Amino acid sequence: MIALDSSAVIAYLSGEDSAAARSAEAALARRLACLAPLVLTELLSDPVLPAAVAALLKELPRLELTDGYWERSGALRAKILNKGLKARLADTLIAQSCIDHDVPLVTADRDFRHFARHGLALLP
Repeated sequence: MIALDSSAVIAYLSGEDSAAARSAEAALARRLACLAPLVLTELLSDPVLPAAVAALLKELPRLELTDGYWERSGALRAKILNKGLKARLADTLIAQSCIDHDVPLVTADRDFRHFARHGLALLP
């Protein structure tokens, strides 16, 4: 499985020619794509998202939350913030979902690089 971040899905849907868009397209085509629950929430929050796209997103497998998720997420964010680095709450929750399931994340968002030092595998 390969988790897709909102930035990668948006890049793909907008027809962008970027590494993240190409990786998202490949994961979708090979039926390897999955979403962290928060990513699905972010994408479905778009008020102009076409119903057909929303339906497809809802069909993708999700990384379910596991016991201790909230505690691990808090500890992960604290480690990064303690170093004076940026760790947005949404990014932390997405990263922890991927770390828990040992699934790489496709993203165009450079803020995830801080999580790579703590077990998150990143794909362009």
